[in-house]
Amino acid sequence: MEPPFFEILAYEPTELGMLCLRRRELLCEPGTIITEVTLDHEFLMSSYLTASEKALSEIALQMHSGSRLRVLVGGLGLGYTAWTALESDRVSKCEVVEFLPQVINWLEQGLVPLSDELNADNRLKVTPGDVYQQLAGPPEQKHDLILIDVDHSPDENLDEANGRFYTADGLQRAKLHLEEDGLLGVWSYAESSRFVDALHEVFREVRIEPVTVFNNLINVQQTDWLFFARD
Repeated sequence: MEPPFFEILAYEPTELGMLCLRRRELLCEPGTIITEVTLDHEFLMSSYLTASEKALSEIALQMHSGSRLRVLVGGLGLGYTAWTALESDRVSKCEVVEFLPQVINWLEQGLVPLSDELNADNRLKVTPGDVYQQLAGPPEQKHDLILIDVDHSPDENLDEANGRFYTADGLQRAKLHLEEDGLLGVWSYAESSRFVDALHEVFREVRIEPVTVFNNLINVQQTDWLFFARD
């Protein structure tokens, strides 16, 4: 019997720690190959369970009835949030701001599962930078949808400086980057009452959507949380 397939696609130092992109065959589903990202040997994301990353775009698009939408995505990851936005013909432009140049290189080199689709779509623009820093400053342009999937949760950030975004002051600054009828969406692996309070302080309408899936890698149900806000 052949051993399960396992391949390291990239292993490189970053400002946040050692970043690894790997492809492997699932022991629980022989023949199923998934792509995963770890940071300092801790699991970060996977192509196996992407329902909540896709739902971040899907629900935001359901909530906004406009056309020729300009979307800003904070965090490229494996590309599922951006690609789901681009699947809508109501999206005219999708800009992704990604902090780690290594992740951008993975996309350009075709190492992530959606590379072909994303690289072929001329509505996509991938910009190196800090989305939180961008949203803290004055807007150069405004967006109809701003979708953030960077940190583990509002209370557990990849970088300590990110925490300012999740405060009422940070959200007020980010709100200036939204069009008048624009919508903010934020991904989290956990609930956060403190963040919800801040959202209510800044926006007139707040919607919280749990996304629950069964993860048979660890044999449990898991829930991610999506926060949406608008005036």
